[in-house]
Amino acid sequence: MSKPYTGGCACGAIRYEISAEPIVMSDCQCRQCQYDSGTGHQSHLTFKGAPMKVQGEANHWNMVGDGGTAKARAFCPTCGSPVYMTFPDMPDLFIVSAASLDDPDRYKPQMVFWTAGGHAWDHLDPALPKFDRMPPT
Repeated sequence: MSKPYTGGCACGAIRYEISAEPIVMSDCQCRQCQYDSGTGHQSHLTFKGAPMKVQGEANHWNMVGDGGTAKARAFCPTCGSPVYMTFPDMPDLFIVSAASLDDPDRYKPQMVFWTAGGHAWDHLDPALPKFDRMPPT
């Protein structure tokens, strides 16, 4: 394992540190990620069962994704930055927004999910594997 992944919101009220490598780094073009990011997709690092620390109190927006999965999107109550996402039915997953990383250059996308919700103007790396919805498990 390299150095921990650290990050937080724009104002610094929420901070995290994750001492593991992500299981996947992905771009998602679902409608909820578009709303959350304010653009055509959101970029995520997904960690599974990772040792982590979160400091600060986030507000949560609980919703159901396009595929029927319950999600809790965490954002800063002060600056509004989206920071992380959790899943009530999959408590071992912790997903951070790539833009929330202290070093966003550590994000290296590996695939694109939910291209069915994508827009022609949202140009993503054409070399990445793409899936209309979620990739097969």
